[in-house]
Amino acid sequence: MTRRLFGSDAELTGTELGSYQYGERRSGETHGVVLTRRHVVELILDLAGYRERKELTKLRLLEPACGKGAFLVPAAERLIHSAIRTHTPPSSLRDSIRAFDVDAEHVETSRNAVIDVLTNSGVAKGDAASLAESWIRQADFLLADIQGKFDAVVGNPPYVRIEQLAPELQVEYRAEYRTLYDRADLYVPFIERGLRLLSEKGRLAFVCADRWTRNRYGKLLRKLITSEYKVLCYIDGQTASLFESEVAAYPSIFCIGRGKTDKVAVAVMESGTASECSALTTLPEQVRPEANRSPKVEVYDHWFTGSEPWALNSRQHQDALFDLEKRFELLSDGADTKVCIGVASGCDRVFIVDGSTDIEPSRLVPLVMRSDIHAGKVRNAGRFVINTFEDDGKIVDLEVYPRLKAYLDEHADAIKKRAVAKKFPGTWYRTIDRVYPERAKQSKLLIPDIAGSCEVTYESGHFHPHHNLYYVLSSSWDLEVLGGLLSSKVALFFVWSYAVRMRGGYLRFQAQYLRRIRAPRQEDLSENLRQHIRAAYRARNFYELDLLAMEAYELNSLPEFPFVDTRGK
Repeated sequence: MTRRLFGSDAELTGTELGSYQYGERRSGETHGVVLTRRHVVELILDLAGYRERKELTKLRLLEPACGKGAFLVPAAERLIHSAIRTHTPPSSLRDSIRAFDVDAEHVETSRNAVIDVLTNSGVAKGDAASLAESWIRQADFLLADIQGKFDAVVGNPPYVRIEQLAPELQVEYRAEYRTLYDRADLYVPFIERGLRLLSEKGRLAFVCADRWTRNRYGKLLRKLITSEYKVLCYIDGQTASLFESEVAAYPSIFCIGRGKTDKVAVAVMESGTASECSALTTLPEQVRPEANRSPKVEVYDHWFTGSEPWALNSRQHQDALFDLEKRFELLSDGADTKVCIGVASGCDRVFIVDGSTDIEPSRLVPLVMRSDIHAGKVRNAGRFVINTFEDDGKIVDLEVYPRLKAYLDEHADAIKKRAVAKKFPGTWYRTIDRVYPERAKQSKLLIPDIAGSCEVTYESGHFHPHHNLYYVLSSSWDLEVLGGLLSSKVALFFVWSYAVRMRGGYLRFQAQYLRRIRAPRQEDLSENLRQHIRAAYRARNFYELDLLAMEAYELNSLPEFPFVDTRGK
């Protein structure tokens, strides 16, 4: 079975699907596909500067993952109309377009669709077939030998985590693309190579999931763009319908060229209709927002620097965030306060056990999972995680623990299927993350990985957190005071500004975002204020906590922002 990745097809017919597909070398399960709406494709071509009124016969266009020809069809229409207008013979257009797909069936379908466009415009069928064969190649865009530069790079790159690909392909990609960091999506190297192939005045315009703009794995791509390229415009499509089907990730449209970023027009689509797209076709040239226009457009006078997340919010929100960042230190500054990630085993059904399991007690550490937390209280569900590490961080010698050895040998087939076992075959029985028994005994604040608002639970020191929980340790803070501040709308504002937003208004409370929360120093808070925060936190009085946090952060007001208040549940 072949592995299908999301591709760049817009709607050509009511039933057509597009994908970016890997061959046998990339074998695996089949993934769904995303259909980009036709008017969104037209907008992207406009943003990239591939407009019919231009002399397109002198430009080159690249589509990295053509699927069944969604971007190619309107691009070919524009090109041939430009050629007719300028009396340019079809034979001189062989180098005008380059498109790639690894799926032979998709290549054939795209070529046939382009042939239809050309012949309907009066091009002889033989010439049309020759052009289509020259324009559309069966190859892996990320590894193909591509000659020359391009004036427009357009498309919808595939959305698939890099670790889902065959190991040998991962090695090739990581060696070739410096932005492939951590558990990046495949669209990251697609963006990198597309940028590398731009001509001096070229533009890249993609519709793509927005996670890389904020997430940890996008940091090297953000650094590349801010240091070597120019962001021309950005369109937030979180509430818009840019595709024919629902997608889990929020989409965005962005246009990038060469040069140094100056002012950037940032638009927010409400619905993604044809009229909204039409209103944004000149966005890269937008130098100032228009009053009461729809879609809403703001101009950022200063773009982000280095690898910092692109916290793309309104000017009011941006000003409030910058003010807080200027006045307060990061929560995780210094060694006395840490934001940590719960333990991942890679096979919970084996490594999470109950107390009746026949394993040496010294190898079992009490575990808390998100499902064990309700209304700010931790329930002891009698779970334990197997600790495969010694206190010095070395992997345990199973010969020293015969009962553990017998248990793990019994489940060896399941354990050895994990990626970590294949990476470290000599210690195939280790958990992905190290277990720290001493942390189970420390007081801590527990924070779920996905929530609508800051759900912060105090745990007095009995359990090690599971990987669906993040936790805060501190030797300097009164954790109930800190828990009160972190439960407030002010703390949520930081996370909301940086975090990946999910459907339904929920947020990912990952360590990378929690570590960006800024807080006043505990010693700068009066004893009276600390007492009130502690009491409100214990009583789960979130209205009062919001007011007390405003006082602690010396704020008169905070811009309203949308969130799902799940704190009292």
